[in-house]
Order: sequence, then structure tokens, then C-alpha cells
Amino acid sequence: ARDEEEQKEGLIEFYDSFKDMFEFFCKNTTIHGTIRLVCSDSNRMKTAFWTLLLLASFGMLYWQFALMFSQYWAYPVVLTMSMHSEPKMFPAITICNLDPYRFELVSEHLVQLDHMAEESIAFLYGINTSASLFHMNEKNIHVKDLSSMGNLSRSSFKLSQNFSLLRMSDHNNRSGKKHSSVGFRLCNATGGSCFYKTYSSGMDAILEWYRFHYMNIMSQLPVIINISDHEEQIEDMVYSCQYDGEPCRPSDYVHFHHPVFGSCYTFNSKGTDPFWTATKPGIPYGLSLILRAEQRDHIPLLSTVAGVKVMIHNHNQTPFLEHEGFDIRPGIATTIGIQQDEVNRLGGNYGKCTTNGNDVNVKLLYNNSYTLQACLHSKKSCGYYYYPLPPGAEYCDYNKQPAWGHCFYQLYNRLRNHHLNCFDQCPKPCRESLYKVSAGTAKWPSAKSQDWIRQALRHQNGYNSTSNRKDIAKVTIFYQQLNYESVNESPLLSENLLLSSMGSQWSLWFGSSVLSVVEMFELLIDTLVLSLLFCYQRFRSKKTLKVAHTPTIPS
Repeated sequence: ARDEEEQKEGLIEFYDSFKDMFEFFCKNTTIHGTIRLVCSDSNRMKTAFWTLLLLASFGMLYWQFALMFSQYWAYPVVLTMSMHSEPKMFPAITICNLDPYRFELVSEHLVQLDHMAEESIAFLYGINTSASLFHMNEKNIHVKDLSSMGNLSRSSFKLSQNFSLLRMSDHNNRSGKKHSSVGFRLCNATGGSCFYKTYSSGMDAILEWYRFHYMNIMSQLPVIINISDHEEQIEDMVYSCQYDGEPCRPSDYVHFHHPVFGSCYTFNSKGTDPFWTATKPGIPYGLSLILRAEQRDHIPLLSTVAGVKVMIHNHNQTPFLEHEGFDIRPGIATTIGIQQDEVNRLGGNYGKCTTNGNDVNVKLLYNNSYTLQACLHSKKSCGYYYYPLPPGAEYCDYNKQPAWGHCFYQLYNRLRNHHLNCFDQCPKPCRESLYKVSAGTAKWPSAKSQDWIRQALRHQNGYNSTSNRKDIAKVTIFYQQLNYESVNESPLLSENLLLSSMGSQWSLWFGSSVLSVVEMFELLIDTLVLSLLFCYQRFRSKKTLKVAHTPTIPS
């Protein structure tokens, strides 16, 4: 009984040797297989076999751990999709009439540009186009309170003749045929670096050449112009507006002017009015518009499209119609069904995104919520009249900065070919709504109903056209269903899942638990303490032996 008490483990155990400590651990631990090292100590072959087996299990375990941590530190994500059904706010709708203004301050330059375009078309294709085709029935907008500036048509600005349209022939070695392209040349300030902005389609080349000169002319206008003082009333563009069967109110839309797409109106721009809450899906509960689609003030070389430009977008978002807008044909009733999707990104280590754009190192030029397009356009502004100006800057033109066109198009080409890091500096929003669109069309008004529809529009809106369905269009935008799909990012390997996987691997290779890991730490601590004790005993024994051999001095 005394021997059994001596073999019991004390509160602080001091082993006589490392062998005793290891035998005690193997006999009492919960790790499977370790006891075989002690039980088979009389058989060296078995001992070696179990030793190798345990070492191999340890190697496999930590190899699996390394794979798990490498996957965890890669921060992969998994997409989860869920369906929701609830009343929601109708999206913002922007419409434009494709008739940009001819401001009186630059009207003379616009007429000169039209004549230059006629000469270029005649040179390229031998077509004699009458000047009246471009500026017939033009309506010049007179800007008030700018008399002190004088007439810009008599100012120092002059249309440059250095950007003439040219036809260039390219020899195709494969087919042996010659292909021609059309473009214009752009050079830097010294003229030592030049390139041709070319297009395989002459139509595209003429449109871009005309827009380039047009933007230089429009840059002569003052930066701040109150377009509302000269703006046509919405009744001149929108003959009828109804949402959910109720007529639209003046507070439901805001106006702005686009240099290419003309007079534009955005309905439900803020998305805060309960009037625009969609409670039912279907055509009767959507937004129904009857629009004027005339071309009396149309600039044909600025846009070859006739009709109305429409864009569906989020609230408080700048509409980039050149990227996401679509066109409505005159004489057509268009029904547009929309389906909303929501995307939620994790951000942080799992991907680059921004919540509100405050952490982006690009100064946004648009006073609306952050979007990827707003960031990219702010990055490549270059004083181009198409985009807003940074504070204290002015628009560029080739009279003041002859090389700005070379700079802008080179920058644009590098951005298009992904040679810039703009997409790294402009992350996607962490949360955004996307709208999928499906459309159907039909002739409107029909041959039998157009007479009474014209009479109704004439008495209510002063409509006085006699063309055959060529100047009005109808569009209805509605939710196909109030169900919307939410796509959410979640970590593929979270902390909890990582610990669970590590525990599974530990149980697979050793059949033990977390307490077994504690036992291993205890073994390491015991080994360290026992090593220190042995070192201390050896030091004391050497000191004692030295004192014992010290010779005594006789008195």
C-alpha cells in the first residue's frame, strides 16, 4: 500500500528521469496510440513501428493544418442567394430628349462647325449636304446677365483646322485586301508625339470628330449657367405622366441639362417620398409617360438616334446615360419590366469595396452617392466639358491648350486597355442595387386611334404636329414582381469553421480532444522544469565537489 501511495501523482511532481516522465505520460494520456510505446517496450520492432506511426500522424495533422490556414488567409468567399418579397421604393427614372441647346453665346461657332462637317463629308464621300440640314429651325438659348462677357463668337476663340478628317488605307496581309479607316491626328505640345484617332467606320469617326470640336466650343460657356431660366417646361416634353394611376406632381422630378443628350428630367431622384412606394407589381401600377420625340432642334452629327433616352438607376445616383441608358423609338409604345437584385459585399480582407466612398483616394466631382462610374469619370475628367470641373479649374480647349486632346485620348485609351490602376483606386460599392430590364414594343398610336389621341393632346398640351406617329412615344416602366433576389458574400472559412475543421482533423489522426492538447502542453512544461532541475542539481554537485577538494592550510 505504501508503494501505491508513492506511485500516486502529487500536486507538484518531480520525476527521477525523463524516461519515468514519458512512461507516466504515455500510460495516462488520452491520445490514442501512445500507450503502445510503453506496452511494447520489450519489442523494439513494435516500438519503432508505433513511433513511426505516431510521427507520421503528427506530420499529416500539421500538413492539414497548414492547408487550412493557407486557405483561411486567402479569405475566400461564398455567395448565398435569398429571395425577399416586400413593398419597396420605385427606382429613379431619367429621361432625355436628345436635343442639346444651341446657346446664343456660341451659336456662330456651331454654324461654322456645321459647315466644316459638310465639307468633311463631301471630301470623304462626295456627298453635298445642305447646311440647312444641320441647323434648320435651330433654337438658340440666350443666357441672361452675361452682357459684360461680350459675344464669344467675336472673341479670340477660333475653330482649329489642325484636326481634319483623313482617310487612311491599311493593307491586310491575310486577305490581300485594302481596308480604309477614317480619323484625325492629335499631337502633343511640341508636335514630336502624334497619333491618329481612327475608326473602321467613317460614321463613328465623323461623330467623334464633331463631338471633339463641339466640346471645345461649349467650353467657352461660363461654368455656372442657370439652365432653369431658359428651360422649356416639362409639359413641352412630357405630355402625360402617371404613377400607380395618379398624376405626377411638380415635386416628383428634377431637371438638368446634358451637353449631348439635351434636356433631362429625373423622376423620384431622392427615393424618400412615400408616393413612390411600390405595393403591387404589374403595368397598371407603374410609371406611364407620353413623351415628345421631335427632332426640330436635333443636332444630327452629335447623335444619330431619334427618340428619347431613358435610364433606370438608384436614388441619389448620377445617371451616366452614355453607359447604361437605352433609347425609346418614336411612334412606339414601350413597356419595360424591371427586376431588382441586391448585392452585398464583405469588403475588408475579403475584397475591396467601399461603403460610402469616404475611404477612396479620388475626389468625386459629382454631388451624389458613390458609384464606380462616378469615381472613374472623376479620375479622367481632364477639364473635358462632358464632365464636371474640379474646384478652381476651367474647361480645356485647343486654343488655350493645343495638346489637351492628345492628353485626353491617350488617357482614355490607356484606361480602356486597363493600363491604368483606376479600377484599383475606384472600388465597387459594398452594397448596391442592380436592375434587370426586359422590354416589349408595339406601334402607338394605332391607325384607328391616332386621330382622337392627337386631338386630346392638342387640347391639353398644345400639340400641333401632323406627322404620322413620328414625334410622340409612350413608355411604361413597372415592377414585374416585388420579389427581389439578394446576393450576399459570406466567408468560406470563418473562425468557427476553422476551429471545427482543426478539431475534426485532430480527432481523425489521434482520436482525442482539446484536453489532449492541454496534456501535450503539460508534457512540454514538465520537460522544461525537469531540465532546469537537472541543470541546477549538476551545478550544485560541481560546486560541492569543488569545495570538498579545496586543500586545508595548517595553522
